[in-house]
Amino acid sequence: MDDALFNGWTEMLEARTGMVLHPARRSFLLTSISIRMREIGFRDPLAYFELLQSNGEGVVEWTTLVDRLTVHETCFYRHPESLQFIREQFLPESLSNHDKPYSLQVWSLGCATGEESYSLAMLIDHHLKSLGGDYYFGVTGTDISLDAIAEAKQATYGPMRLSKLPQSLLEAYFSPVEGGRYRVNESLRRRVCFAKLKIMDIDRAPMGAMDIIYCQNVLIYFERARRFEILNSAARYLAPGGLLILGPGEAPGWKPDGLERINDSNVVAYRRRADAEGSEVKL
Repeated sequence: MDDALFNGWTEMLEARTGMVLHPARRSFLLTSISIRMREIGFRDPLAYFELLQSNGEGVVEWTTLVDRLTVHETCFYRHPESLQFIREQFLPESLSNHDKPYSLQVWSLGCATGEESYSLAMLIDHHLKSLGGDYYFGVTGTDISLDAIAEAKQATYGPMRLSKLPQSLLEAYFSPVEGGRYRVNESLRRRVCFAKLKIMDIDRAPMGAMDIIYCQNVLIYFERARRFEILNSAARYLAPGGLLILGPGEAPGWKPDGLERINDSNVVAYRRRADAEGSEVKL
């Protein structure tokens, strides 16, 4: 693949997904495209590129290819410090001002194959149970990949994906299945839903006010200005007092209106001020 065609690929990827593929990842792009071309019998990368410009078959093929170009490798409790902050600080403080029954809405942005969404659901369910009485909560996971979402809905995972999960949570929320794998119990699966969403289209997401928005290891694929645009849109979905959790180093220099940075060296988190002006919550 010559430089002109490589540039064409990267421009198409950014235009359609917002993700930027730097020259250092050229080999990743070439490998992913080559594998897919062999699967469907293509030998000419230019011809395959032109196929993806067409309607009909090209649209269907693009959906398949974009799954190969987005990274889905993850695990439960991938960033335990962020989950610990939610469990030990945010939930106790937030719920102390709420009447029973407690109610929480959570959004996992870039949920991949669901490990993050179910991690949040287990954490919240365990905490609310400890308080006693009725409670309601839901976790919505969104991702660009239909294949990843399908796997998330299956909710079945191998030992490597579960290696960081506390044993107490594994025993409480999973059941063993064939092949040494485990499936999330139905009672928790009912609390979690998944939907396809390009993060660039976040402004059009049919979501109400969120108590927690969890967005880690997603923004690294975008240029700095685009990251700020995404975060400004995400912040509008936060309910008063709502929490936005980011990955370390994903948004240096971001100064959002109506949000205050949490003073904690272990997490990158912002909380929406109850008295914030000029930052209307999406409903």
